[in-house]
Amino acid sequence: MTTLYLIRHGETAENVMHILQGHMPGTLTPQGIRQAELLRNDLIDIHFDALVCSDLKRCIDTATILNSERRLPLQTTPLLRERDWGSFTGKHIPDIQNSPLPEDIESVDDMRRRAASFLEFIRIHFPHQYVMAVGHGLMNRAIQAVHYNKDMHEIERMGNATYRILKL
Repeated sequence: MTTLYLIRHGETAENVMHILQGHMPGTLTPQGIRQAELLRNDLIDIHFDALVCSDLKRCIDTATILNSERRLPLQTTPLLRERDWGSFTGKHIPDIQNSPLPEDIESVDDMRRRAASFLEFIRIHFPHQYVMAVGHGLMNRAIQAVHYNKDMHEIERMGNATYRILKL
């Protein structure tokens, strides 16, 4: 059995400004850096065999902090990227809250397929290992929804620099 620690990146400037980040790189705030450092300290006694993360900057920066004492090889994957918000990317969330979704947004079904591909990737490449995976709030919900065979709205939202444990 593989044990997956699914982690959300630390707080970003865009989170604070209520910007829909999607595939934007994102910049950790000083608070986001502190959150990642506290999480690193919380997980210090757990042995990890591997570290994977989204290829977006906010996750790489968080993973680098989490990995500072471990020095595991860092493997990035676009499978962990946040939802592609298409033409909504970079928009102020309150300004678009009641707008119809444009057609260029990644569908929930496509997110779920990507989540299933990520879980299969972990099962194949990291059997019987402890894996730290740094991703994004909505994509992490999709991964959990696929794993538990639930709808995404049934999965509790993850705060910045928090984790959930999945046994694969």
